[in-house]
Amino acid sequence: MKKLVILGGGYGGIKIIHQLLTSGFPHDVEITLIDRNPYHSLKTEFYAIAAGTTADKDVRIDFPNHEQIQKVFGEVKEIDVENQVIKMEDHSVPYDYLAIGLGCEDNYHGIEGAAEYTESVQTIAKARKAGAAIGNLDAHSKVTIVGAGLSGIEVASEVRESRPDLTVRLLDRGASVLKAFDRKIQNYVEEWFAKNDVEVVHHANVEYVKKGQVCNNGSCFDSDVTIWTAGVKPNHLIEDIPFEKDEQGKIKLNQYFQVPNQTNVYVVGDCASSVHSPSAQLAGQQGEKIGEVLANKLQGTTPDVPSEIKLKGKLGSLGKSDGFGNMFNQPFTGFLPRLAKTGVLWLSKRH
Repeated sequence: MKKLVILGGGYGGIKIIHQLLTSGFPHDVEITLIDRNPYHSLKTEFYAIAAGTTADKDVRIDFPNHEQIQKVFGEVKEIDVENQVIKMEDHSVPYDYLAIGLGCEDNYHGIEGAAEYTESVQTIAKARKAGAAIGNLDAHSKVTIVGAGLSGIEVASEVRESRPDLTVRLLDRGASVLKAFDRKIQNYVEEWFAKNDVEVVHHANVEYVKKGQVCNNGSCFDSDVTIWTAGVKPNHLIEDIPFEKDEQGKIKLNQYFQVPNQTNVYVVGDCASSVHSPSAQLAGQQGEKIGEVLANKLQGTTPDVPSEIKLKGKLGSLGKSDGFGNMFNQPFTGFLPRLAKTGVLWLSKRH
């Protein structure tokens, strides 16, 4: 019996399973999916859980059922690639083939107090905790979002729409929000924040965080809830695996998404080195291609070199009825990209 273990049921891991189910795999293959949660969750919507505008049941999807797919729920303690075994809290899971899709976690950049005194939207559990913290705030309390990338923008706008009584401040390290997007989009989002009374602080440099305070550029200000969206890094377990990594700590791969010196190990999503910025779309495409390669490997045939990844653009929301995005290599703002994002979410749930 060949054993394939998939670590993480996120966008990449779930796409690998779907592709294998579509392509077919032999009866002598056992697939084990390991995840901390008994469901797939749509991480792109965690900002709405934090803002209290979406219930977490609306972003959960059941994992597929199949007689050859086993599911193990719990925290992974160690990935032992030398002995080809995954170590859990009270047992181990051996593998012949391994797909690593453990995602990312917050990168606090060594800033004192950031881990202890800020909330996160990197997991569904942390997003729930952030949502409880914001939901329990008294009127006219202060919320600070550190980081003005896509996650920070969506958290800030959704909190503003959810709680108009709150003072919302967004700290941006650069001269403009969303530095990875077109200038038209940057300007549109800046104007949205100005119209909706969200204070944007540019050239921010958070020096440390205390309980109830954020200290930026030599001065501290009160913050009843602070949410950290200022960067991510691969899951901490990746650091201890003896594979070659890039400058971001992500595992370098060959053209088949395999570890070059251990080609039975595949990596997908935020743990995989890539020329593209991390996203759910990227992880999904990688997962599909890994699924195709694995289907051939498990059936004893030589896989074709996967085709080039072609991303379709990025979408972001500004509350429930406004948004922005790059579609067809063009910048779009307003209701159309927000509607498109809703459509992508609907398709994800349906699939």
